[in-house]
Amino acid sequence: MTRNCLASIFLCLLASWQIGLLPGQETTPVSKSLKEQIGGLSLKQLEQRRTEIIEELSILARYSMRSGVGSIGYRSMPHETPYNTEWFQIQLEEESTMDEIVLIPAIWRDAKVGFVSDGFPIEFKLIAGNQSDQPGVVVASFTKDDKYLPRIAPLVIPIDHVQASWVRLEATQLSPRAYDGRYILQMSEILIVSGDQNLALMGKVTASSEQRAGSGAWHKNNLTKGFLPYLMDAAEGPSSLAYVSEEDVGDTPTITFDLDAAFPVDEIYLHGVEQGDTVPQAYAGDFGVPRWLQILGATQADFADQKILLDIKVSGSLDTAPLLMLPLKANTSRYIRLVGREPYKLEAFNIEGIPIASNRIGFAEIEIFSKGKNLSHGKIPVTNFKTESVNRSISALTDGLNLYGKILPLREWVHQLARRHELETEKPLVDEELERRYDRQANLLRLFSWAIAGLITAGVILYLVDRYLRQRAIFDLRNRIAADLHDELGANLHAVSLLGELASKSKDDPEKMNGLIERMRALVQRTSKAVKYCTNILETPGLYEDFEDAMKRNTDRLLADLDHQLIFEAKDTITKMRPGKRIDLFLFYKECLINIIQHSGSTHAETRLITEGKNLHLQVTDNGRGFSESQKNNVPLSLRRRAKLLGGKVTIASPQSEGAQIHLFMKI
Repeated sequence: MTRNCLASIFLCLLASWQIGLLPGQETTPVSKSLKEQIGGLSLKQLEQRRTEIIEELSILARYSMRSGVGSIGYRSMPHETPYNTEWFQIQLEEESTMDEIVLIPAIWRDAKVGFVSDGFPIEFKLIAGNQSDQPGVVVASFTKDDKYLPRIAPLVIPIDHVQASWVRLEATQLSPRAYDGRYILQMSEILIVSGDQNLALMGKVTASSEQRAGSGAWHKNNLTKGFLPYLMDAAEGPSSLAYVSEEDVGDTPTITFDLDAAFPVDEIYLHGVEQGDTVPQAYAGDFGVPRWLQILGATQADFADQKILLDIKVSGSLDTAPLLMLPLKANTSRYIRLVGREPYKLEAFNIEGIPIASNRIGFAEIEIFSKGKNLSHGKIPVTNFKTESVNRSISALTDGLNLYGKILPLREWVHQLARRHELETEKPLVDEELERRYDRQANLLRLFSWAIAGLITAGVILYLVDRYLRQRAIFDLRNRIAADLHDELGANLHAVSLLGELASKSKDDPEKMNGLIERMRALVQRTSKAVKYCTNILETPGLYEDFEDAMKRNTDRLLADLDHQLIFEAKDTITKMRPGKRIDLFLFYKECLINIIQHSGSTHAETRLITEGKNLHLQVTDNGRGFSESQKNNVPLSLRRRAKLLGGKVTIASPQSEGAQIHLFMKI
């Protein structure tokens, strides 16, 4: 039984090892379904998932935040409670089909946890419509149960090809701003995407309320300027230094592109000179950008048919960003020219420390788009100023690279940032689940170690116990054989002696003497057989099944010359008794009879075998010499040995002035 218990414990531990860990208490603001999905993975799947996340993160664009001065976005009026409705609406140039809407959060630098979103709505809906006097339809809605916060990444919202001329974001539960804990609606940028185009770029914005105090970094029109709070930091491609002119470019510098064919150009992206080369920056974020910039388009190389596609003035850092996304007037052009009507003026010092000022121009990349396709990539522009530079080449304007690597399409860029947010939200959960599983494994290993040590210890104990039991069985067998030999031989030899005396006395009666001799012969044969089989007497089939009859026969044989009375009231009890117990009880009784005929000198004996409750009581009484005072507490060794084999208790007494009583009590 001990071995079975140990095996069961081992199997339970093995089953626990295979089951794994159940999902634990949620500790991060993520959807329950994601937590359940992760908890339902096997250990191998979790390890594979973590590897996949790490590998995918390594190829995604990174969060690199803008520094310096610049416009931030839109901010509503503050409230004391979160449940206030605030909204802003973007008017598109014309009715268009939308693929998705991308919300860029306003970002706050928290002293403890780093960058966090600030004032992003907790519950909101997006409404799209075609006529300003119509309510529109809800194309997407979010609540706090969607658990899309916290985030600093773009929130990409797929829209199933909805046609609209305006889009409204309506917030019904606001979040507190980090500055003073008051509840506001804040947003850095909104992109309304169709294919590879941002339909919201430079769109007209209306809002329920607006807070414009301060430098002007907060303004509702900032929502559609394309001034994202990130630097384009792709995870692929080599680094490329921006082109910056080294010498004065004159009063009207130009950069001209030949697109090789005429295209309907619609957008131009101007990537500013790298913003992250030093900390802090030596110059503001508008370095190298002309204060007044015109973009001309023509189909002839001499620009005889030129048209102004864009005319923009920059008053300072609030009007620029690391990426200027500028819409162009619809026009089909082969040649595109950037004209610095008012170049950027660099005020610095020469080696001798003398103040100098010169007009400069510089960009990291210039992308000219026609329906989302960059036409300028790899085309070397022509300038009206000297472009030679030791470290910076004019080819950097169209090599598709910036200081951080490859320049990504806008839609791909924001999608990678959004995907990074999803993976960086999932990875801690996977790590947490793996750590829990590893801890479980470590605990199970410890349990296994203890279980194995316990099994080894139990095995040693079982071996020792088994060895002890075997030795004890051998010892008991020797005692039993000795007792059987003593009882059987002693009784039979004594009976032979008595029969010999009787035969001697009956020599004058041949018939009686022959009878006694025949009994002696049968007894000798029985004794010989007992000696031969005494070692396996317990296995003798059918031995003493009729216990009462066996007692009578042996009593008549051993107490042939005595008056004897047998009272047998335990037939049912004896029938239920195991054969080995019956044999031991019979031999105990036989030893009592031998003691009577050998030592008592009695003429009368009485035997009682009765059931008393849960005990079996054997009482043997004679009217012989009895026991002396010194013998009353000294039960004969042969009886003690038999009583021990029976698991019973034996006592002796002298109930009258003469005679003796032997009592055996044993549990049924």
